Amino acid sequence: MPASDIGIDLGTRNSLVYSTGKGMILQEPSVVVYDRSAGRIRAIGEEARSMADHLSSNLEVNWPIRQGVIVDYIVMEKMLKYFISRAMGRHAFRKPRISICVPATITQIGRKAIEEATYQAGARKVFLVEAPIAAAIGAGVDITRPFGNLVVDIGAGSTDAAVLSMTGVVVSHSIKVAGEDFNEAIISYLRKNHSLFIGDDLAEKIKLQIGTACEEGSIRMMEVKGRNVITGLPRIVTLTSEEIRQALSGPTGQIIEMVHGILEKTPPELAADIVDRGIVLTGGGSMLRGMDQLLEQKTGVSTMTAQDALQATAIGTGKYADVISMRA
Repeated sequence: MPASDIGIDLGTRNSLVYSTGKGMILQEPSVVVYDRSAGRIRAIGEEARSMADHLSSNLEVNWPIRQGVIVDYIVMEKMLKYFISRAMGRHAFRKPRISICVPATITQIGRKAIEEATYQAGARKVFLVEAPIAAAIGAGVDITRPFGNLVVDIGAGSTDAAVLSMTGVVVSHSIKVAGEDFNEAIISYLRKNHSLFIGDDLAEKIKLQIGTACEEGSIRMMEVKGRNVITGLPRIVTLTSEEIRQALSGPTGQIIEMVHGILEKTPPELAADIVDRGIVLTGGGSMLRGMDQLLEQKTGVSTMTAQDALQATAIGTGKYADVISMRA
């Protein structure tokens, strides 16, 4: 029986592992806990996240990927090997082909480091896949045909957009604005307009419950508990979805501006294809309510969010080897 291909989406906040034989098999935080006194890693992934708020002085939290960029290759390699060993299991009879989703801006040194770490972890063959290509495949877009497709992948730390055709990238751009910036914008808005201090977890809940990228017919409301910036005492305020739309207008506006720039650089014949086929949104950040509507309003191009937006990149990464094989 042939070995299943494995696809790994190394994300800023979470890493997902997809197997062509088993489907999504792993989703864990992209974090490790490092023991300074012993000089070794104590925990990786979910175990590390659960320890993060209860660390002693000799332990530190390390997020090796920030804003879509690998900032600590040594830690990243150990984390990657851990995820691969979990995915392969103890009784793998044949080494799998492993595809790794990488930022479009990754350096040649970075590519080499990931390739070596993946081979050392037990890969038979290694493919490095740029995020928009993986996202498109996972969203069900046929990128092997001679048509232009525009995919916008809004992750936690970065947004990658690319026009794809014949399994290649024609025009692409990446900005360090994404889901984490949505949370930071909400935190900043509450501090400035309500003198209220809240943490990232509560900002995430606000985003999910009443967050929106475009104006809505009916206003949604939410009570939020935080700490008064001036007095330091607990305080409750009532927020509206319209306030959160205003709070998010900065980062959402930057994403719209980037997509405008991509469309302006797209060759006319491929631009015509995009008008016909529309824009595809993927990534956790694309699930912000009204993000597809806002993009459609501002570009005039029909926009849809992929059905499995959160997992699309991991799924596409896992299927990449087969797509390339079919093309060959």
